[in-house]
Amino acid sequence: MFHPMNSTLLENKRLSTSPLLSASAASTTRSSSTTRETDETPPDSGPFSLQDHVKYQFPCIPLLGSFSYRSLAVLSGHVGSVSCLALCGEFILSASQGKDIIVWQQPDFSPFMKFGQGDGSVKAVVAVGNKVFTAHQDSKIRVWKVSRRSENVFRLVDTLPTTKDYLGKFMKQSNYVQTRRHHKRLWIEHADSISCLAFHNELIYSGSWDKTLKVWRISDLKCVESIKAHDDAINGLVASKGIVYSASADGKIKAWGKEGKKSTHCLKGILQGHNDASLNSVIVSEDGRWVYGGGSDGFVMGWEASSSSISNGGDVQNQLEVSWKLVCETKAHRMAVLSMCLMGEMLCSGSADKSIGIWKMEAFGKLCKFGVISGHEGPVKCLQAAIYNVGGGFMLYSGGLDKSLRVWWVAKPSKTREEDTNSAKSSEEFPIVL
Repeated sequence: MFHPMNSTLLENKRLSTSPLLSASAASTTRSSSTTRETDETPPDSGPFSLQDHVKYQFPCIPLLGSFSYRSLAVLSGHVGSVSCLALCGEFILSASQGKDIIVWQQPDFSPFMKFGQGDGSVKAVVAVGNKVFTAHQDSKIRVWKVSRRSENVFRLVDTLPTTKDYLGKFMKQSNYVQTRRHHKRLWIEHADSISCLAFHNELIYSGSWDKTLKVWRISDLKCVESIKAHDDAINGLVASKGIVYSASADGKIKAWGKEGKKSTHCLKGILQGHNDASLNSVIVSEDGRWVYGGGSDGFVMGWEASSSSISNGGDVQNQLEVSWKLVCETKAHRMAVLSMCLMGEMLCSGSADKSIGIWKMEAFGKLCKFGVISGHEGPVKCLQAAIYNVGGGFMLYSGGLDKSLRVWWVAKPSKTREEDTNSAKSSEEFPIVL
């Protein structure tokens, strides 16, 4: 039974803090390709209490020209490393290798509830409307309904593939595929851990260590397509402007899209990374023009998408042809880049070297270092960003293998020293209140 948290637990811990930024140098090594985390002991099933698990930091106002990032809050309580994050309305969801999902309520980051125990180590979370989709190491996707009408605010309503989907296919031999020697599964099933999820155009996409990309229709939760996408595990997914990008340990990002009136996806292009380096994450700009991939060798690589209208024979209906050109190779970290997120022109990269790189997108897709955030005591596995209407910056949430979720405030780049001065003064006069 789930127990909503008493929001007054942290009532006396709220404080005024000032956003600060960093200009410390980024550490930049070569790392082995993605490793698979093992399952950890699930949390106790008793009442959930995270009192004393939220620690607030007191940032100091920086001296002019000397900036330092400090976390606004350090949220702990997971029994395993934090593997993924999602924003769901007023909530922040953090999930772990310990099979638990913790719901944090904004703006004070108070623990609200915990759910999902015993459902397999959680690898990815996506919030869509009033539903939350979670991907697990047991190769299942679980669907939770968000409702304030019952005690269980996040209530499990289905598991993918659904029982109905199974019953409609298990009798027909043509619906089975060979997953390994002497072993077959229905094509709607993943044969290994699901590592990533993405949502686009009323579809959920799932990528797995079994090298396949599957497509699920939200309206009836049915698996409508399975693609043999890569030669190695899929580590990251993102979708934009009708194109789905999958990043893999085979060192490639592949772009998938539909052509004409076809209902199935086809390969639109291959974005080649470095040889012998796994691509662990992929992000795309809001306009779909820039695609960035984070590699196990510490590089962030960027590609520019270009499109042209081509005539299909005598057909007057034009089709859009897309191609990608490598425009950026930045040695961002000493060790593997594990996670990335974009907020406007700002790119954030989380690494196995325990740091978060802050980059500004320049002309032609180049990246310019803006700062480095340090504080995690383990590799930074996941990142999420959200607009925050104070000082023109944004909130950054990071989850690490140190089992903590940390909250940061990142300012937008200033053009002059005078603006830096004004920013510091503004921080003193108008502090963020948590």
